[in-house]
Amino acid sequence: MSGNNIINAIDISLEVKIPDQSCIKMVRYRLDVGCKHQITLEELKKVLIDESGVDKNCININIQGDYTLVELPDEMPQDIFMHLKSVEIKQHKLDIKRVKARNKKRGNNYRRRLKQRIPVLDKEVGQG
Repeated sequence: MSGNNIINAIDISLEVKIPDQSCIKMVRYRLDVGCKHQITLEELKKVLIDESGVDKNCININIQGDYTLVELPDEMPQDIFMHLKSVEIKQHKLDIKRVKARNKKRGNNYRRRLKQRIPVLDKEVGQG
């Protein structure tokens, strides 16, 4: 019987610790603070949770040298977004900005076109 209790306890803990975020659309933002501003992940996460009201499990943070990339739920209201522009951490404004999605298709097409043009240039150089 004790084996069944352990399995049930594991199942319950998994349900609590892993929220279902598959249906939540996330949006990437750039913050004008980073490692060089001596900001820690914990401090930044606390400020974002306190100021925006976003669930702590719905924030992804990637701190770089002089900026930070943050993924937040898409449903964030505009007034909270505007408020986060003026929020400060260690006397530095977050100045949050939405990051535009990269168009991966465009990058691949550019490389293909470049490869197609290189042989043409080689032939012209060889003939001249």
